Amino acid sequence: MESIVEMGKISSRGQIAIPADIRNQLGLDEGSKVVFRTENGTLLIRKVTEQTWGEITRPLREAAKKAGLREEDVNDIVHKMRKNRK
Repeated sequence: MESIVEMGKISSRGQIAIPADIRNQLGLDEGSKVVFRTENGTLLIRKVTEQTWGEITRPLREAAKKAGLREEDVNDIVHKMRKNRK
């Protein structure tokens, strides 16, 4: 895959436009999902696919298994956290 280098800037609302050449190369269309990650002072943006979703969520699934959490527990935890935030 050809390397493309483009410059952009962040809007007052924190938005970044992905240059068209990069969107086209990666197949990023309206509604495509991306994940943001920082690593050693570098911002990485990665297209989310079924494969990358598995990679992204693997550490979470492993931690949940280690903690004895079940998928059914997630909604209760989310509701408790939201209630405590208010």
